[in-house]
Amino acid sequence: MSAAAHHLVSRAIDVTKEHYKASDGEKTVYEVSGWATMLILATVVLYLAMLSVISYTYGDVVATLTMIETPTATAFETEFTDSDEVDAPLISQDQKSEKTKLVEADLFLVKQKPITSKIRTTMKHLRAQEGPLARFRGLHVSIIYHLLHGAIVGFFSSQVIVHPLARPFIAIFASIALCRLQMTWTHIVISKSSDKSWFRRIPSRTAVRNILIPTAVFAIAEQATIYVPGALFLLATQAFNEEVNENAGRAQNIAVLEMFLIGLISIGIFVLVVIPADVTLKRVQASMLPEENESIVPFDRTFAGKVKPEILGGSGAVSMFDAWKSFDRSARIRLMKLYLKVFLVSIFTTIIFAMVFIGEVRLLVGGDTFYGIYNKGQDSLLALKGGNLKL
Repeated sequence: MSAAAHHLVSRAIDVTKEHYKASDGEKTVYEVSGWATMLILATVVLYLAMLSVISYTYGDVVATLTMIETPTATAFETEFTDSDEVDAPLISQDQKSEKTKLVEADLFLVKQKPITSKIRTTMKHLRAQEGPLARFRGLHVSIIYHLLHGAIVGFFSSQVIVHPLARPFIAIFASIALCRLQMTWTHIVISKSSDKSWFRRIPSRTAVRNILIPTAVFAIAEQATIYVPGALFLLATQAFNEEVNENAGRAQNIAVLEMFLIGLISIGIFVLVVIPADVTLKRVQASMLPEENESIVPFDRTFAGKVKPEILGGSGAVSMFDAWKSFDRSARIRLMKLYLKVFLVSIFTTIIFAMVFIGEVRLLVGGDTFYGIYNKGQDSLLALKGGNLKL
């Protein structure tokens, strides 16, 4: 794998050399040693690994626990005694006994703070329950799921239906076909360790009738976040290439505005479509957690009495409507804060690694070579602004 990666990087450098020679006739050759290439490659791999850990631990595991947690309430009972009365010493024993019969206890319910209210408290709880590797719970099932999903999409899109417009529909089909495996991942994440292997925890085929529609809705929402902004970007690129020949400055301003609007649309789809679909699916799956599995965070298995067991003639799962409706406002705010934190941590990590990467490249290839590549990039931007380079 390392040899193949080294070959690809070296080949990319060779192609870049030929491009520069063909474009301006210069004989400048940018030499990069093998160990320098491997160091840069290792930095990129480390960056991708850290982003994956952040995304999985906080964006998947902690987010799933946030979606299903039901904060508990502790009951406190208080009652008045004879000593609570100001005139208690002056009351006779018979009067005290009579008064005691009339006293009624007061019951107070104190709602506990959710475990998932903060990332730190969630991770502390996971470590206390399942050990230091609890942040990677369910990772093996997630890897298997994504490998199978990618294989299905790759095979059907390259061997059966080659048209590019068919790819999102194939992805939706793959998600539905693997819905039981995805439900297994959810059960592993939200429950304590089990003696059963992950394969034996896959739900029966009858469970599909409860999760089929929620899975399809979530899969459609996922594809919408990819292809709707992508289609808008292609339209914006086409409009830019037509406008740049007439008025480059105006085309650049319009392009900035279009990118901003596409970004807003992407965020809107994620917040208003993807998150509700994901929450609904996870809560429907959680409602079907077997009784022998103890949840790792408190949650109401009956969803306020909305889940009717199969032995009583029910479906054994909460409906899509009740799954979303029971996810109250405070829980939604908690989840949105979590996603915002994950986004900010990812951006911060990207900035740090970008600074390290640029420093490594400048140090390894030399200042003259680095600034030569930088100037080439500036020339390309100027050509684009002048309309001599098309997107």
